[in-house]
Amino acid sequence: MENFSYIVDTLFSLFSMTLIILMVPGFAMLEAGLVRTKNVTAVLTVNTMIYAIASMAFLLVGYELAFGGWDNDNYSKWAAFLFQMAFVGKTVNIMSGGVSERTKIIPLTIFTIIMGGVIYPLVVNFTWGSNILQGTFLDISGMHDLAGSTVIHSTGAWALLAAILIIGPRDGRYQDGKIKVIPASNIPLVVLGAFLLWIGWFGFNGGSVGSIASKENADTVALTIMNTNTAGLAGAIIAGIIMYIRYRLFDITMILNGALGGLVAITAGADMFDIYSPIIIGLIAGALVVFAVPLFDRLKIDDPVGALSVHLVNGIWGTLAVGIFADVPMINQIKGIAVVAVFAFVSSYIVLFVINKIIPFRATKDEQLEGMDTCECGLESYPEFKRSI
Repeated sequence: MENFSYIVDTLFSLFSMTLIILMVPGFAMLEAGLVRTKNVTAVLTVNTMIYAIASMAFLLVGYELAFGGWDNDNYSKWAAFLFQMAFVGKTVNIMSGGVSERTKIIPLTIFTIIMGGVIYPLVVNFTWGSNILQGTFLDISGMHDLAGSTVIHSTGAWALLAAILIIGPRDGRYQDGKIKVIPASNIPLVVLGAFLLWIGWFGFNGGSVGSIASKENADTVALTIMNTNTAGLAGAIIAGIIMYIRYRLFDITMILNGALGGLVAITAGADMFDIYSPIIIGLIAGALVVFAVPLFDRLKIDDPVGALSVHLVNGIWGTLAVGIFADVPMINQIKGIAVVAVFAFVSSYIVLFVINKIIPFRATKDEQLEGMDTCECGLESYPEFKRSI
C-alpha cells in the first residue's frame, strides 16, 4: 500500500498526542486534590488556561522557533505539530502546582505565554530542534533525552524554583521554626490525577520514538512503554517501603509521587535500556522523592504538590542515568543538564521578576485566608463544605 508508513506513523503520532493530553486532567486532578478546598477552582482554572494559552503561543510562535519550520516528510506535519504541542503546557503545569494557593491567575497567565512561546521552544531548539547553538561550546545536541527528563521536566521545575524564590511560601506554612502540615483535601482526586498522568506517560515516551511503522520501531515503542511502566512501578514500591519503615504508615500521596518520580526519571532513556535497568532507576527515583520533599521544606521552599522533588530532582537523575545505564557519554548528559538549568532558571527568574514588579504574583494575606476560589474565580468547588483555613 502506497504511503503505508506515512499513514501509520501519522495515526501513531495523533494517538500518542491524545494520550499526552490526558495529562492535562491528570495535573488538574492531582493538584486539585493536594490543595485546600478553598483553592480548588483556582487550580482547575489555571490548568485549563495553561493548556489553552501555552498551546496557542506554541502554535503562533513557539513551534517555528523550536524546529525552524513545519516541514516533515515522515508523517503529516500537522500531526507532528500536535504531538509537540501536547508537551508544551506540561512545563507550566509543573510550575503551577508548586506555586498554588498563593498565586494570582493573571500574572501566571502572562508567564505562560512567554514560557510556551519563547523559553520552552528555545530549550527544544537547543536539544531536539534546529539547534541555534550548533558549533558553539554550548552545543548540547549530544545529550540523549528521549522525551524530556531535562527538556520538559527540569525546565518546568527550574521555572518553579525561580517562582517560589520570588513569590515565597504560603502564609502560615513556616512559623517559629516549625513546618505547618497542610493536608491534602481530596485523596481520590490525587489518585485519579496520578493515574491519568501515568497513562499519559505511555504516549509521552512511546510516541517520542517517532515511528511505529516497521517491526524494529514497533519493538522499540513497546520496549519504551514497558520500561516506562516498570520505572513507575518501582518508584511507587520503594516510596511505600521507605514511608512504612520510617513512619509505620502508608502515605498514598508519597507513594504516588514516588511513581511519578520513577516516570520522570525513565523519560530520558526509556528507549535505550534493557528491561531490568528501569527497576534500579525507578527505585532510586522513588527514594529521592521521599527524601527530597522534607529537604525542600527544611529549606523553606514551599511546594504544595512536591513538584520539585518529582520533576527537578528526578529530571536530573533520569538524564544522568542514561550515561550510567546506556552507551552515551556522561559528559554529554552533564553538559545538557547544566546548560538547560542555567538558561531555564535565569530566563524564568528574569521574566517572573519583571512581571511581578508590574502585576504581583502573590495574593494578599486576606485573599489567601479567604481562598483563591472566591477572590480570583468567584466560584467555589465545594460551597456546601465548611472550609478550613
